[in-house]
Amino acid sequence: MASASQTVKKTTWSRTQVLRRLTQAGFGLFIIVSSVRHNVVTTQHLASIDAYCPFGGIETLWRWLSTGGLYVQKTHQSNLVLLLGLIAGVILAGGAFCGWICPFGALQDALNWIRKVLRLPELRVPARLDRVLTYGRYFTFAVILYATIATVKLWFADWDPYRTIFSLSWLWEFNLGEHWLAYTVAVVILVGAFLIPRFWCRYLCPLGGAISLLGHLSLLRIRRDEAKCSGCAICNAPCPVKIDVAQADPAVSTDCIGCLECVEVCPRENALSVTLGPALPKILRPGKKEGVA
Repeated sequence: MASASQTVKKTTWSRTQVLRRLTQAGFGLFIIVSSVRHNVVTTQHLASIDAYCPFGGIETLWRWLSTGGLYVQKTHQSNLVLLLGLIAGVILAGGAFCGWICPFGALQDALNWIRKVLRLPELRVPARLDRVLTYGRYFTFAVILYATIATVKLWFADWDPYRTIFSLSWLWEFNLGEHWLAYTVAVVILVGAFLIPRFWCRYLCPLGGAISLLGHLSLLRIRRDEAKCSGCAICNAPCPVKIDVAQADPAVSTDCIGCLECVEVCPRENALSVTLGPALPKILRPGKKEGVA
């Protein structure tokens, strides 16, 4: 039996992973091209990447509801449309947005790949500390949402690492004196993601926190069949967000980003599978029938 500490090595990507990487690259390229056009084209007003962020829909929702249609500055109707699409996607497939679509998630995956190519060690966070740090996502979500409602502006935008990096404004209007905090935050997050897989996603992403909460309503979930599981824990090794897949009961944590790598490396057929159905709390699950003596 393989030990839980074994590193799962794959020489080639599966078709699922190739498709996922291509999807990530496609969305990332779209955002980069949009940013370049926004910075270069001066003859017409083109949308910035703020208009393509579903979290902007969360930030502007209260103002839109309370004023009968007004938006927080730099947000647009597109943000609400994307938010609705995200909600539908999460209810259907959980955190797949994070693992398949989000450009910042793709960038962190790329940094993790570069670290592996350079044969540099991963900075491993102790399990207990990791569990505590994951609550940072909910803290940032609450703080940003409160501050945005209170100030009626995108309070986090000036030092949001996603916006700092993907807006590409540092290529055209680099200003260390004015934007030093934004650059510092972005560099810290990138260094963190280089050393710790999906550092931003696991510990700080406010949208990831919201998706994790809503993910409890998700219909498509990875589930573990205890009767077929051998307990080898090989499935834990490739997980980029370090979920303890081997202890799923039966659905994996809502922190799952839907990359499906755990399902692919599992050596037991159907011990892990993607199934349709709500993840019921233990108290609502049918009890196991005990054998009659």
